[in-house]
Amino acid sequence: MPEFKYVARDEKGQKVYGTIAADTLGDAKVELRRKNLVIVSLEAKTEKVKRKTVGRKPRVRLRDLAIFTRQLSTMISAGIPILESVEVLVEQAEDPGFKDVLREIAEAVRAGTDLSEAMSQHPDVFKDLYVNMIRAGEASGQLDEILNRLAEYLEETDALRREIKSAMTYPAVSLTMIVGIVIVLLVFVIPRFEKIFVAIKRQAKSFELPLPTQILFKVSHFVRENTMIWVPALVGLVVVIVLATRGGKGSYLKDYILLKLPVMGPLMHKVALSRFARTFATLLQSGVPILATLDIVATTTGNKVLEKAIVEASQSIQEGEPLAVPLAKSGVFPKMVTRMVLIGERSGALETLLSKISDFYDTEVKATVKQLTSLIEPIMILLMGVVVGGVVMAVFLPIFKMAGAVGRH
Repeated sequence: MPEFKYVARDEKGQKVYGTIAADTLGDAKVELRRKNLVIVSLEAKTEKVKRKTVGRKPRVRLRDLAIFTRQLSTMISAGIPILESVEVLVEQAEDPGFKDVLREIAEAVRAGTDLSEAMSQHPDVFKDLYVNMIRAGEASGQLDEILNRLAEYLEETDALRREIKSAMTYPAVSLTMIVGIVIVLLVFVIPRFEKIFVAIKRQAKSFELPLPTQILFKVSHFVRENTMIWVPALVGLVVVIVLATRGGKGSYLKDYILLKLPVMGPLMHKVALSRFARTFATLLQSGVPILATLDIVATTTGNKVLEKAIVEASQSIQEGEPLAVPLAKSGVFPKMVTRMVLIGERSGALETLLSKISDFYDTEVKATVKQLTSLIEPIMILLMGVVVGGVVMAVFLPIFKMAGAVGRH
């Protein structure tokens, strides 16, 4: 008998994980409901295991997923059956990994599996948000409309991501160039000047190198003579930081620090709030239950501080408290957000107000990115001038000193 892996909530609102044996997915749902469990996710365990053993995990770009969703929405709206639509999109997919995933989904649908269930077998491509929205569309008979909303969500998310990426590219490239230039100067250029100054000092014993030049030569010696120490140490430090901030308290601390940074902090906060509001609104509009929605929203903000606040809010809702109250208590969500959420709950238009919140923060993010981009260029030029100019000045100080001594004589 097939086994199904599930995540559900019990009568106390606590998450329950496990597996259940049933003939079909529908029988598994009925059995879980008999146990008074609210289903968060349910998928065939055997299929998932089988998928993990086949090849490497596909990496599908968000843009490709958005295009696929838009095309699928258009074809289903035109009355083309789901199976035929997926088969057409298999041929159009350019990424080999994505093509294989779509081919397996088409085979599962041909065998009688629901589209949402077929997609749930590929969690690396179709996340919980995607699968739950498709499942809601199948249950309501509005799959084309849900796909359209999902396509809009993915397109807007991709546009926001590209905005952030473009803002971060310039400083990353500039910092790499600065570090590269300094290393080249220290390893190849400075030693030649040092030989010249050492020869001069031998002839004129009264000649003393300026302090900045002495420090520069010592740094050059360290970089050249201790490569086997500082390079592994630097790599090790990076690895330790990455591993320490990958999960648990370290990941939470990293995100907390990011939110407190002077320039990047407010930007990262606005990005997380925009994701929260847009994901929340999209799922509610698609008919996904609010508790399942909060579980998904918590993992899509991209920030552990907001994730913790949303998880705590979910627990408060189960105790009968309005959503706006725990969000306000967390101190992470601005008053504008919590007040609009409260108004939305009272008026029954929560998804509409969440969409407006998302639109507002999307505009704020774009304005902040534009402002940040205009500030980064002069800052990086100044930094490059200070670092490289400082090295060059330390090299030329002895020359100026010698020129002054010659002039006095």
